[in-house]
Amino acid sequence: MAKEGVKARDVKRAKAVAKYAEKRAALKAAGDYVGLDKLPRNASPVRQHNRDKLTGRPRGYMRQFGISRVSFREMALAGKIPGVKKASW
Repeated sequence: MAKEGVKARDVKRAKAVAKYAEKRAALKAAGDYVGLDKLPRNASPVRQHNRDKLTGRPRGYMRQFGISRVSFREMALAGKIPGVKKASW
């Protein structure tokens, strides 16, 4: 389980990316790299990291579900994800 501060930092980055997205796009289209340098570092979408919505785990993230492989397995075995069942052949 990730620390609450790490999860909060990621949320803060997401807000900064959304806030500066339009300004970033305009500066990038104009080729104004000096202006881009003056924006906050966390305004860059590259600095965001996909995290599990439940636990905050940064690795093993499954985009389709928005959770990590560990959480996915637990939920699938508990029957909490519709249409997913354990394979056997």
